[in-house]
Amino acid sequence: MLTPERHRIILQLLQEKEVVKLHELVEATQCSESTIRRDLSQLEKEKKLKRVHGGAALLQQKREELSVFEKSTKNIHEKQLIGKYAASLIQDGDCIYLDAGTTTLQMIPYIQAKNIVVVTNGMMHIDALLEKDIPTYVVGGLIKKKTNALIGRGAIHSLQQYSFDKCFIGVNGVHIDFGYTTPDPEEAFMKQTAIHLSRQAFVLADHSKLNESTFAKIAELQEATMITNETDEELLAMYEAKTTVEVVKS
Repeated sequence: MLTPERHRIILQLLQEKEVVKLHELVEATQCSESTIRRDLSQLEKEKKLKRVHGGAALLQQKREELSVFEKSTKNIHEKQLIGKYAASLIQDGDCIYLDAGTTTLQMIPYIQAKNIVVVTNGMMHIDALLEKDIPTYVVGGLIKKKTNALIGRGAIHSLQQYSFDKCFIGVNGVHIDFGYTTPDPEEAFMKQTAIHLSRQAFVLADHSKLNESTFAKIAELQEATMITNETDEELLAMYEAKTTVEVVKS
């Protein structure tokens, strides 16, 4: 089978299924694994797909953003593992910024550190933080309905009144060339500001976020430590060459 025909089959299967395993592509094309791996590498360079552990996945649209409800049902186990590990990094007496998002929300039940203070722009985080008796400041601003995040000029001004020991940031994309990204420029500016106000910055990104880039840039890879559940050694090596990566395994 000629290369263009293999590529057509691969992309057609991805359009139908969104995520395709390597063995499915081998069966569909009747080609070897090594050939399919080369095809996936070439198509990834052409920005037509992204390689994932054991196969390939469609790239998301640059402005695509799921609602809080949709996000809360995706990769929940992985988010809990990442959240638990991230919470263990908080030390007694820390002042932290907890970014809006479903992965950062998973940190709250696991926070054990004493005498800490939290600043957040996540409306969903408030009840959980109060239940833990954690002193919490909420930035002012516009509530973004889709993500329940406080954003805008008021939120930025409010955020700039603080400085942090650590910040924990959610993202939509992590890319070796484009860094950390999110679809909304206003949310990107909030996240970027929090990183600049923190002594240590951590980005929480499950495996589905890697090799993705969305519309608005937050920061370069080296500006934060990445916490992920991705285990593909080849993929991780690319990111480890640019920043510190903490891998959480189930």
